[in-house]
This record gives sequence, C-alpha cells and structure tokens, in this order.
Amino acid sequence: MINPMDMTGRRVMVSGASSGLGRATAIQLSQLGAQLVLVARNRDRLEQTHAQLAGEGHHIIERDLGTEIDAIPKWMKQVCETTGPLHGLVHSAGVVSMLPLRVLSLSKLNELMDINFNSAVMLTKGFRQRGVVANPASIVMLSSIAGLIGQRGLSAYCASKGALMALTRSLALELAEEQIRINCVAPGLVETEMASKHEGELPDEKFAQLEQGHPLGLGKPEDVANAVAFLLAETARWITGSTLVVDGGYLANGV
Repeated sequence: MINPMDMTGRRVMVSGASSGLGRATAIQLSQLGAQLVLVARNRDRLEQTHAQLAGEGHHIIERDLGTEIDAIPKWMKQVCETTGPLHGLVHSAGVVSMLPLRVLSLSKLNELMDINFNSAVMLTKGFRQRGVVANPASIVMLSSIAGLIGQRGLSAYCASKGALMALTRSLALELAEEQIRINCVAPGLVETEMASKHEGELPDEKFAQLEQGHPLGLGKPEDVANAVAFLLAETARWITGSTLVVDGGYLANGV
C-alpha cells in the first residue's frame, strides 16, 4: 500500500522534543520512517523520547534554545556535520506563562519571546544554510490558537504565537525560491504537561469553561503530530505560508 506521508530517508530536527507535542511529533515521524534529531535542554527526557522512537539512526542534541540565540545557525552547521543534512524542521519548543500586564516586565517578555519566537527565527536562518538543508525541505512552526484570539493574562504568549504566524507568511515568500516550504500548526487546548500547568494557574470554573469551548473535547498530542506530519510530507507539497488550525472546533464555537 502506498503511504503518501511516507518519510523514509528523510531527516527531521524537532525542537522541544523532550515532552508534549514535540515528543509526540518525533514519535509519529519516526513511525513514518523519518530519522530524528531530537533537541531540548533536558537530556534525560530526550533519552525517554528516543526510547519510544521507531527505526534507527536518530540523534539526541542537548541545547537550551533560549540562550546564545545568535549562535544557533553556527550550531546547526556543526550539528549537521554529524547528522547529515535536514529535510525538515519542527519548532515545538516553547513556554506559556500567565503574565497579566500589571506584572509583565521587559525581562519576562524578552525571556518568553526568546524561546517562543526569536529562536524560531534563528533556527530557520540556520536551516536554510548550505550543508544543513536538503532540498526540497519543509519547516513547521508550532503556534497556537492563542495567536488568533485574545486571552486574559496571556498577552505576551499570544503575541509570541501570533508573531510565528506572521513570520511564516513572510518567510514563505523568501524561502520558496530555495525549495523550502514553511507552515504553522495552531492547536487548541491539548492534554500535555503545559496544559496541566495552565490548568493549575486558572480557577476551576475558568478552566472548565475553556475545556467546554472545544466541541470535540480536548485534543491529544497525536492529533497535532498528525497535522505536523502532513505539512512536512509530500502531501503538503503545494502548501506554504499557511496556518493549519487543529482545535477541536474551538474557533468555530465563537468562544
């Protein structure tokens, strides 16, 4: 049987691969035949992800993408000297913090933007380098429906995720001539450790309201991983600059 999402022979770097959506994406891609370059700052958790991958030829790279951001392109060049060129990049690393405007400081804003947005820019810059990219290639940014709607106390997070979508639309035009596609996936509330943390920051009734706003219920990490795989594979060869919303009907519900 022909699998249009077969990724045999392709190598994909996944940031934030130590947990949540990054881990689920890495596992899914390995089951489709891809070789993974797993990136996160916690090696023990990366080892746990690695143990769940199908196939062989995977790599673990320990790095905090929120520090020395300017050095990311050079670092990617060095990584690919060991792993070989990349056919795909998934930026899943990110943080969410409840920061109402009254407590939001420039340092906290910069810290959040460094991880959620600035590192994405530098990863993309590094990805397009000769010796790093294997054309044709594809990039997928993990954004959020928070980048499309307003959420009280999450203005910085929402701004960072909206910025990823704007970045994607613009870079799609620049990278098309280099045979590199770039798209976003914007999930709703998914059952991950990050969602559990967010639940703990909200009153029970507020979180229940958020949960009920998803007509199909809360998502599973695999739901998002499937969307990422679709955009990376040849199934999306004519799609670039787009944001695929995967939210269980949250936006349609008009919440």
